Amino acid sequence: MIQTVLEPNHLGIAPGQRLNAAEFYQLCMTYPDQSLELTANGELIIVSPVGGIGGAQEASLIGQVWAWNATKKLGQVFSSSTIFRLPNGAHRSPDVAWVKLGRWQTLTEIERQKFPPLCPDFVIELRSPSDRLIVLQEKMQEYLANGCHLAWLIDLQNQQIEIYRPGLACETQSLPTRLEGGELLPGLVMTIN
Repeated sequence: MIQTVLEPNHLGIAPGQRLNAAEFYQLCMTYPDQSLELTANGELIIVSPVGGIGGAQEASLIGQVWAWNATKKLGQVFSSSTIFRLPNGAHRSPDVAWVKLGRWQTLTEIERQKFPPLCPDFVIELRSPSDRLIVLQEKMQEYLANGCHLAWLIDLQNQQIEIYRPGLACETQSLPTRLEGGELLPGLVMTIN
């Protein structure tokens, strides 16, 4: 996915204007066909759609996590269309996200319907050919800083996966590899080619 900071005039935003959570939500409702994110300092980011190969890979990842969760019933799985309102104020939409059931159930119905005000417990980001690696690596660190417990950055261009955990150095594995969810996602085993 190409991530670009939008020029404010493209969406009727005054130059230099920073958006708050309510304004960002309204903007997303006004432009439902536009995939948007918001940085912690209020900068608007447009996320380009993926192509066929990327879409199929993303669907496979979501499907594997969903199938595991359907048997374990430990949480809720989300697609890349879901925007999460992180504690630092950023609004992010990982390619695959999972939230522990207890945390999901503490949200009100309105919080569930809008952009959930929490950071997922587990995320997967799939690097598209147009993505800058450093931008995705910074995003992974942002997830960790906001409470994520496990994050996988799948980089098919470099044939590797970066595994992020709080308090630990990033671990890199070459593809193909077999990934396990560990204590957070017991029994989740995914083979990534």
